[in-house]
Amino acid sequence: MNPAWPYGLGLVNMVVFGLVAGIVTIIARGLYNAFLHPLRKYPGPFLHRMTTLPRAIHLIRGRLPFEVKSLHDRYGPVVRIAPDELAFSSPQAWRDIYGHKAGQEEFPKYAGVYRAFKHMPVSIVTSDATEHGLLRRLLAVGFSDRAMREQEPIICSYVNLLVSRLKDAAQTLWLLLISSKRGGCQDMTEWYTRTTFDIIGDLTFGAEGFGCLKNARSHPWVRLITTAIRQQAVVLALISLGLRGPIAWVHKTLGVFADNDHNRIVKEKVAQRIKDGERSDLLDGLIRNKELSLEKLTSNAAVLIPAGSETTATLLSGVTYFLTTHVDMLRRLENEVRSAFQSDEEITFASVTNLSFMLACLNETMRFYPPLVTGLPRQTHKDAIISGEFVPRGVSSPPFLSTLTVFPAWRNWEKYAINHDERYWKNPEEFAPTRWMGDPEYKNDQLDAMQPFSAGPRNCIGRNLAYAEARLVLAKIVYNFDMTLADDSRGWLNDQKAFTVWDKPPLNIHLSPTKP
Repeated sequence: MNPAWPYGLGLVNMVVFGLVAGIVTIIARGLYNAFLHPLRKYPGPFLHRMTTLPRAIHLIRGRLPFEVKSLHDRYGPVVRIAPDELAFSSPQAWRDIYGHKAGQEEFPKYAGVYRAFKHMPVSIVTSDATEHGLLRRLLAVGFSDRAMREQEPIICSYVNLLVSRLKDAAQTLWLLLISSKRGGCQDMTEWYTRTTFDIIGDLTFGAEGFGCLKNARSHPWVRLITTAIRQQAVVLALISLGLRGPIAWVHKTLGVFADNDHNRIVKEKVAQRIKDGERSDLLDGLIRNKELSLEKLTSNAAVLIPAGSETTATLLSGVTYFLTTHVDMLRRLENEVRSAFQSDEEITFASVTNLSFMLACLNETMRFYPPLVTGLPRQTHKDAIISGEFVPRGVSSPPFLSTLTVFPAWRNWEKYAINHDERYWKNPEEFAPTRWMGDPEYKNDQLDAMQPFSAGPRNCIGRNLAYAEARLVLAKIVYNFDMTLADDSRGWLNDQKAFTVWDKPPLNIHLSPTKP
């Protein structure tokens, strides 16, 4: 017999009752989300409107940006991709969501995404508007025009080392493959990552960098960051399913996530950087402010490392792939670069700004293959009009549900979707750099639909540095090497997974040093 419980219910009966009550609650919540929710008028698949489960699955699989694009293709510029989430695909939405209007508060970032764990200190990415303003002013010292002029010799030294290492590697393989009449095959994604990681390491922590190019191998930290990005997708998916508490406990108590290790390494590096004294680098402005704790310095430095390395390496990998699969465009760029310079030493931050076709290639790559592929969610703290659509402020769920939840109505902009939207681009699935050069064929393209560095007062502080670094690296590579895509990388773009950034396979390129 079952042990006696209050009101004559046995233990088994209590368990069954609990399970039934839970199932009824889930069904009731789903039906409310689908038919009574304040966002019910917005279109989207029935399961997406009922529950966050489909979105969570796509996020874990690295397919969410592609799913959002397909939903926009099917339902239009505004899609409900989860019960409390709308995705907008329009240039006006960039301005409405991320722009700043005098006398009005900005839409706050949704803490459920930006601060998955409340025990983690805030950074320039996760801070509120007031603190963001302070942190941005302090960091701006390291990203100013003056700072970039001082940083140029450092960056050039690493880019020159990249060229030297590639020439050595190509020459070695050339001797082995001379009968093939091609130069050596190199994984350019790996080489670009080594370069950008060394550069951001030096600009953030000190002159020793990470030694990736010096040792011709990646630092273990690179793989750690990649793992952390993948884990973040899983964590956010589980949090959206209501498991924030258990995941936060594991993160804080057991410290088994990759970002725990990442933060420990950054903290050690920041402590050493403070001991080294004054230095003109990206952290200098933050360190000079004595009110910032070591934890706050660490959280901001932890953002700079992946943001300053992974995204630029992705951009360079993407443009290399597109150029080597569009040989006519590669030849045009080769002609532009090699006719502009008489020697490698002439390639500088200032001189590469004259390469208009190169800039068009980089812009088109950011459209087709955005380095930061997912959106930057915001929350409606008040009733709002976004891209002509009324979006209500947060409200509460009905009382008959077992748990009272808050409806955040946060906006998630998937950059991949709008960058491939036929409403704003002619032939969006074609790589066409001339659309950025006033080509009449693309006169109706809405270029402001692409915002790779976001928009408004929280746009990327490293925009100018990223452009300068990418231009310099690409110009040096094109000037010094002939490039041919290896056969095993012709499907490089196929089936890539997209988390916050792309999960990139090797990009194998045959390199032949140009004659002096």
